[in-house]
Amino acid sequence: MHREEKNEMANTKKIDYAILGLLSHEPLTGYEIKQRMNTSLQMFWGASFGSIYPTLNILEKDGFVTSEDTSINARERISYTITTLGRKHLKEWLLIPVEKDEIRYETLLKLFFGTENGAIGTLKHIVAFEQKVNEKLEVLRASVTILEQSRDTEEEHLYYLLTAEFGVHTYEAYLKWCKVAKAELRKRGK
Repeated sequence: MHREEKNEMANTKKIDYAILGLLSHEPLTGYEIKQRMNTSLQMFWGASFGSIYPTLNILEKDGFVTSEDTSINARERISYTITTLGRKHLKEWLLIPVEKDEIRYETLLKLFFGTENGAIGTLKHIVAFEQKVNEKLEVLRASVTILEQSRDTEEEHLYYLLTAEFGVHTYEAYLKWCKVAKAELRKRGK
């Protein structure tokens, strides 16, 4: 692969690869892709229906996926399957060095500009953030427990487990930070 091709591939929307990666395990509908993004990938990746369906259309046009009408009764259902070309495209992207890792939290953006909102108003955002993290952490811990039991039975389970463990460690650190941030804001809010 030439340098120009690698640069072009690195600049492609990452949702393309997230979808191809999900489809590399099993055929899915657009709705099922969204559900996987909301569960399995939620900690580090997300997408809306408004971006999933146009991406699927482009991936199909490019020959990376095929679609099949799997409608049941009157319920329209289109399933997508990764092609050999799509699998090759995904594998080539997986070999490219990571372009950038970033965290984007609206909570942190609002905290950064917290002077405008005050300690008590900002504290509400931290408490809400803490609650969301606790909910997600509970789900991740349950996933880790299940994946630990099956890590040696299916190869992909080891990779899922490592990803879920990253989430557990990250969210535990977030909770420690929340405790410190809440204490500081409560002192200021008096």
